[in-house]
Amino acid sequence: MLVPDPKVVRKLLTRYASLRIAQAEREREATARELEDVSYTLCVMMGTTDIHDAVGKADALLAEAGRTPATTDPDGENGLRLAV
Repeated sequence: MLVPDPKVVRKLLTRYASLRIAQAEREREATARELEDVSYTLCVMMGTTDIHDAVGKADALLAEAGRTPATTDPDGENGLRLAV
């Protein structure tokens, strides 16, 4: 099974949270569309059909990536693996 890049997942989670806050403060059509797009992308990346499940799996992936010992490699990726 392919594992998403934790850096990409972290960016998506951050964007998802920012859009949820923005939409709660003031509903806008453009924000709603972008929130839907980010939610869909998170679901696809995490292999779910529900955004709550996707966020939970993304959190678990990031927690696991944080427990992995960081090793410095020549590319400067600090031991994070790419989903290839």
